Order: sequence, then structure tokens, then C-alpha cells
Amino acid sequence: MATSSGPPLVLVEDLSKGYANSPRTIEDLGFRVETGDFVSVLGPSGCGKSTLLKLMAGLSAASGGTIRIDGMSPTAAREFISFIFQDATLLPWRSVAANIALALEFEGLSRAEQAPRIESVLRLVGLGHVAGFYPRQLSGGMKMRVSIARALVTTPRLLLMDEPFGALDEITRNHLNEEVLRLKASQNWTAIFVTHSVPEAVFLSNRILVMRSNPGAIACEIPIPFPFPRTAALRRDPEYLRMIGLVSEALAEARLEP
Repeated sequence: MATSSGPPLVLVEDLSKGYANSPRTIEDLGFRVETGDFVSVLGPSGCGKSTLLKLMAGLSAASGGTIRIDGMSPTAAREFISFIFQDATLLPWRSVAANIALALEFEGLSRAEQAPRIESVLRLVGLGHVAGFYPRQLSGGMKMRVSIARALVTTPRLLLMDEPFGALDEITRNHLNEEVLRLKASQNWTAIFVTHSVPEAVFLSNRILVMRSNPGAIACEIPIPFPFPRTAALRRDPEYLRMIGLVSEALAEARLEP
């Protein structure tokens, strides 16, 4: 999945983030992400996972260290980064198509330019039949697929996802995990995915970063050996269950670190 020749797509070095009169949330954090990677970030609550994504998206400024995305700062690289938040964050007064159009409006595209891209991405996520629906008419899983479509309509190179499936039931979550891998295979973006679910991280990723807290830093990195494409059958594989156990142990150890 990843391409390791040349410089990494993402390089984070000695990163720190703190707030006035408070201990640093993140300190001396570093890692790299190669083009084509799907990297999940796990860690105890409060270790700085969401803060890390916001720093990478240029939504917050670091207190120290550097983030380089294709050699640029996060703010300079914004045009090829998309962010999917924990909630779908759809505007209730806009239709599905109009919610997706928001991202293209920010880019200054005309309605004529927007229309084929919106139609294409709706087909991609299987929602072409609800383009005129409003968020109140959608299930939780459908709302999140609209959020994914909105992120993908700008054809990002780097997709940042902050626990996008955490509020969904297990069946819907598993289905969307499979959909995300299908979309990644078709569009070939690089992903950094924050989650609290070890099985989800193992299913999606080729690498997992485990964070410790107080302050947040990378405790360890775990490669996931399963080839792509991955299907629901992987969840019944004994090696998949073994990897879940291995990652769970690493997460428990990270929680115990001072």
C-alpha cells in the first residue's frame, strides 16, 4: 500500500503543543507517513490524538517542532488535505448535494463545475439516490457517508479522520470500514485515522501508532501485515485476532507509562 521511495508525504519532528498555565498536551512527538499509508493512531483519552490531527490540518499552531506535508507547512498544504470530524457536521438547511458542494464553493468553483464532481462522489459512496434529501431524513451511517463524500469531492492527497465512526453501531461501523478501504483503493489517498477501537485500527491500517499521555508522545509503532484489499472475512482470521491482542497489550502498556 505505501510507497517508500523518496521523502515521506508527512514528516513530524519534535512536535509539542501546550496552552498557557497548563502542562503540554504533546511533547517531542515524531513520526513519518509514506505516500499510500493508512496509519491509525490509538491512545488513552486525553493523550492528544485529536490535537495532533488539528495541528496537521493547520487548524491549530504548534508550540514547537515541525510538521511537513510534502515538504510544506500544514497551512501551505491545505489545498490537498481533507478532514473528517467525529460528527458529520452537516448543515440541516442544505440538501445532501448542497452540503457536499460547500467544499467546492470554498474553492471558488461555479455551479456548472461543481455538478459533475458532486454527482461522481455521490455515486462513489452509494448515495446518488438521496442527493436531494436533507440531513434529518438520513440515518447516522448515511450522514457519515455524506461527510466522507464532502471530504473526497476535493480529491485530497491526505485524508485526516478523527473518530468518524465512533457513534455508530458495530454493523454500520464495520460496513463503513470496508467502504473506506474501497474508496481509498479507487482514489489512492493517504490516511491518518484516529480511533479508540483496536479492531477497527487493525482492520484498516498498514501501520498503527500507539500514543502515551502526560504529555502525549508516540509509545510504539506496530506494522499490520495483512495484504490489501481486505474484506469482512479478515475479521474471522486467527491472525487478525492475534494482532488485536498484540495492539491491545501495547495500548495497555502505554496507559501505564508515567
